Amino acid sequence: MSAQDIGDLIGAIDQGTSSSRFFIFDAKTAELLTYHQVEIKQLLPKEGWVEEDPKEILSSVLECMEKAVENLKALNIDPGKLKAIGITNQRETTVVWDKVTGEPLYNAIVWLDLRTASTVEKLVASAPKQSKDHLRPLCGLPLSTYFSAVKLRWLLDNSDTVRQGVKDNRCMFGTVDSWLIWNLTGGVRGGVHATDVTNASRTMLMNISKLQWDPELCKFFDIPMDVLPEIRSSGEVYGHLAAGPLKGLPIAGVLGDQQSALVGQACLSKGKAKNTYGTGCFLLYNTGTELVLSENGLLTTVGYKFGKEPTVYALEGSVAIAGAAVRWLRDNLGVIDTSPDVEKLASSVDSTHDCYFVPAFSGLFCPYWQSDARGTICGITQFTTKAHIARAALEAVCFQTRELLEAMNQDSKIPLQSLQVDGGMTANSLLMQLQADLLGIPVVRPSMPETTALGAAMAAGYAVGVWQFDSGTLGAITTDTFTPSITQEDRDHQFARWKKAVTRCMNWAETEEKVTEERTRHLRALPGGLFMFSSFGLVLLAQHVVSSIR
Repeated sequence: MSAQDIGDLIGAIDQGTSSSRFFIFDAKTAELLTYHQVEIKQLLPKEGWVEEDPKEILSSVLECMEKAVENLKALNIDPGKLKAIGITNQRETTVVWDKVTGEPLYNAIVWLDLRTASTVEKLVASAPKQSKDHLRPLCGLPLSTYFSAVKLRWLLDNSDTVRQGVKDNRCMFGTVDSWLIWNLTGGVRGGVHATDVTNASRTMLMNISKLQWDPELCKFFDIPMDVLPEIRSSGEVYGHLAAGPLKGLPIAGVLGDQQSALVGQACLSKGKAKNTYGTGCFLLYNTGTELVLSENGLLTTVGYKFGKEPTVYALEGSVAIAGAAVRWLRDNLGVIDTSPDVEKLASSVDSTHDCYFVPAFSGLFCPYWQSDARGTICGITQFTTKAHIARAALEAVCFQTRELLEAMNQDSKIPLQSLQVDGGMTANSLLMQLQADLLGIPVVRPSMPETTALGAAMAAGYAVGVWQFDSGTLGAITTDTFTPSITQEDRDHQFARWKKAVTRCMNWAETEEKVTEERTRHLRALPGGLFMFSSFGLVLLAQHVVSSIR
């Protein structure tokens, strides 16, 4: 197709945990014409803490948009053919900023951050029956470090700047989509403070049935409702770009990244599912207009809602560490130079030789919801090499996906016959074959893996009337299929060994409260006389040290 034959175009911002990207699609064929990507630096101020600079997030998005438009011009395609842009984003990551100055009040706390473990413990203790599932009927989610409300509660408890911002009625809260929308539509000069239903459904503050901020939920977390953005549908015009090469273009679609992939994979009917392999791993199953509460540790979430169309719900299984394990091998251990190198290294051995890697760096999400789990490598011998550990890292992604799929099958009562996949890790063909082997069903990979960005483009195009979901557009995407090549006995044996390794990583981390409680318990266990004698001895020793220094 020549540049002259190109029709309407749709842009999509894909702001992820590791990078920001801007894509430009042909609205008629869904063909990806060009894109630009900028990596995002993750800040790790303390063990278990993960932050990002909101201003870097914004600047990276602006750079991607500018460069992609330049690429488009280099292809002799008129940027004026762009009709709208959509936004898809890392979910749960929490941003607070000053609505008068536009400055962030704190770094963005990323979704896999663990600093809120103590906050979660306190909230669970305050809930009836001390149940982490107390709020599930209202918001579909368990109390966990994962979700935005807990992060915002931590900020209110620990940041004087945030507390003062709330007191002065200057604090705005949002997930990354809200931060981008507000800035792109004008910021302090009339920026739109809004979010969509899919992102709002990940905060623990939205009523999952009413699709509104819930006073009871806000009261439970003691969060003022006036800091919250307006909730809108996933497909409607939010506002218009206030500056840059695409000034005046409408922002017409917003979806959390995993819901966006659900749309991009055309899982638009009940019973369809997809699995996205990125920093984490996320399996979503379309339950239609029915709101299904899981009995097997899965999350109930909004799948999407386009304009005034009925709300579509989904069950979700979330794994915190997938591609992040490969990044750890690269950045922390230095066993590979680039992330794609892991495929060649892992392929150099025929198996892990009974080595199992549970990458519980941020605890375990579905179906365990165990925040005190920590990473574990089991079965190491003198024979074990970096190649075995690399292969074990890939298999860990596959085993965790099987756990999600088994929970999904139990909740839905209809086992999936194949698995649609997307995300950056799907370029790894060894991983895809391992996944098919360990699931026992075919794994279907689209030839164009950027279905997350595609979903946001589809939502925006639908809102402005240039994209029809029932057209032949989606059928034009070709796929590769990986079929199982091992026996059921082999896959079940390996899975049982994995489950055994998982038990080894549980209850490892200790919160400050637990450490203090344990020390107090040991002191109380000392006989009174011994405690007094040892304390007196310490005083004498201190006096001796002081006199010797003098």
